[in-house]
Amino acid sequence: MNSFTYNNIKITHLGHASFKIETDNYTIYIDPYAGDDYSKKADLILVTHDHFDHLDINKINLISTKNTKMVLSKSCELNELVKILTNANYISAEETITIENIKIKAVPAYNINKPYHKKDVKNVGYIIDINGTRIYHAGDTDLIEELNDIKNIDILLIPIGGTYTMDEIEAAKAANIIQPKIVIPMHYNYIKGLEKNPEKFAQNVYKTIEVKII
Repeated sequence: MNSFTYNNIKITHLGHASFKIETDNYTIYIDPYAGDDYSKKADLILVTHDHFDHLDINKINLISTKNTKMVLSKSCELNELVKILTNANYISAEETITIENIKIKAVPAYNINKPYHKKDVKNVGYIIDINGTRIYHAGDTDLIEELNDIKNIDILLIPIGGTYTMDEIEAAKAANIIQPKIVIPMHYNYIKGLEKNPEKFAQNVYKTIEVKII
C-alpha cells in the first residue's frame, strides 16, 4: 500500500521523491519522476530542483494540460527543456506563492559537507498548505539549521537515502526537530547507491510521531 488519506487528502508515494497529492477536485504532483501512476492529469506540479530524478520533462508532459500550473525552483530556470513549459512560476527559498487557494512556501534545501546541492536559494523544499493541512516535502537536503524554524507540520516527506541527502539517523533527528504528526521516508531504494532501511529510520523517530513507510 503506497498511499493513505489524511483530512480528506490522499497522499501517494510514487517512489523516490515523487508524490501525488489529491483532494476531491485537485491533483498535485511533487517531483514527478519515479513510478508509473501518472494517469491522472495534474492541476499543479511542484519541482524542488533540476536534477534528473526530480525534474522529468517526459513525466511533466504526460500529466500536464493547458490549465496545469507549475511551481519550480530557480535551479530549473536555465534548463533548456524547461523553457518550453507554459504556466511555470520560478521560486526561491523563503518565497511564497498561492495558487487556487493552496499556499506554497519554498524553504532551503542543501548539503553541508557534500557537493551535490549547494547552499543557495536555487534548490528548495516546499511547505504546502491545503485548507490548513500542512505538508512539508523537504527536497534533497541535509540536517540543516533552517529545519529548526519549521513548525506545525502535519505530514513530513523526508529523504533518508544518504549520499546526496540525509541518511536514516540524520533524517530521524530532523523529524524529531520538526515534530510532524506523520513522517514518510523517501529518496531511498530506488536508485543504485541509495539502499537504506526505513525501519532503522522509524526506530529512531520519537514515538509521538507516526511513521508511515509507503
